[in-house]
Amino acid sequence: MVQQFLSKQVTSIKPSPTIAVTQKARELRSQGMDVIGLGAGEPDFDTPDNIKEAAIDAINRGETKYTAVDGIPELKQAIVKKFKKENNLEYTTNQIFVAPGGKAIIYNAMMATLNQGDEVIIPAPYWVSYPDITQMSGGTPIVIQGNQKNNYKITPKQLEDAITDKTKWFIFNSPSNPSGATYTKSELKAITDVLLKYENVWLLTDDIYEHMVYDNFKYYTPLQVEPKLFHRTLTLNGVSKAYSMTGWRIGYCGAPEEIIKPMRTIQSQSTTNPTSISQWASVEALEGDQSFLKDWIKEFQQRRDMVVQLLNKAKGIECGMPEGAFYVYPSINGCIGKQTPDGKMIENDEDFATQLLESEGVAVVHGAAFGTSPCFRISYATSIELLEEACIRISRFCAGLS
Repeated sequence: MVQQFLSKQVTSIKPSPTIAVTQKARELRSQGMDVIGLGAGEPDFDTPDNIKEAAIDAINRGETKYTAVDGIPELKQAIVKKFKKENNLEYTTNQIFVAPGGKAIIYNAMMATLNQGDEVIIPAPYWVSYPDITQMSGGTPIVIQGNQKNNYKITPKQLEDAITDKTKWFIFNSPSNPSGATYTKSELKAITDVLLKYENVWLLTDDIYEHMVYDNFKYYTPLQVEPKLFHRTLTLNGVSKAYSMTGWRIGYCGAPEEIIKPMRTIQSQSTTNPTSISQWASVEALEGDQSFLKDWIKEFQQRRDMVVQLLNKAKGIECGMPEGAFYVYPSINGCIGKQTPDGKMIENDEDFATQLLESEGVAVVHGAAFGTSPCFRISYATSIELLEEACIRISRFCAGLS
């Protein structure tokens, strides 16, 4: 009876796999198991003190009431300045939208624009929520596979071949979650050249990891490369990754006012405004001291280098060197079809992740959750000591397969 009562939308989607594996790790720890959780996509660094103090000051000033649905003026102005300074993008405050997290930005945008049968092109491997939000909004995800040899980046031809008269959005994420792949300026130009041909296609560019790039990689957002797409591009960002503020739940975007208005209407009937205190903290995040980022990036790069090196020593694993984010996405093609010492078959990457967790206490996210198999994702946003121990356990697990 309950199943018949539920909507088709909710029965067609699954809970977030990344959240599920993190919860599973918590449960096993509570049962006394020594678990290293590498599933959560959040920095292990604490939120900088100046940001926390700004939140406390806001509380003490009584900034605890409803705000404008799409963000306080002070935060919108800080976002305008950020886009200009860091990305050379000119927005007005009427073109800025603030939501309780980047996921809410995507949800509001899809809900505001998609009708039944509209198509959304999504490169794989993808962040787990892109296809589900598309389906929840009545759209159809059209997945195009990135090639492992090309560090999981798609080609302009793949994009062009996927575009139809039903295509409404192209969702683009660089640096990528889960692969860490990051597009160069010339690669972006080739992608945007394709989009210029198709006026019916809007671009949603998810730049949430823009500050997490390594080896002196020069980051560009698509509009920097091709300003002619401004009238049909939504540029998404947030404070969660760069400022270690995942729990504060603040995402933001710049976009033409014609899409900001309906997104505002949807948010007014759902979450209403983002948390007032988090908004004031985010003003400080964007306008305050940014020097800590250099140390964080240096630490992330050291972790990345070590994890890639150790994983490539493991039997059956092949791991490329990502240019950004804080994930690696190794292939386990050499482990598929093998057995664990107790006779359990590794038929796919979900089997691999399950047996790794149960036998070695290492929690990773299987590749099928991101649309590309056989792989798994490791978040190296944890201490180098835990990462080293996790890689030792992964190598031991792989060595035991036969």
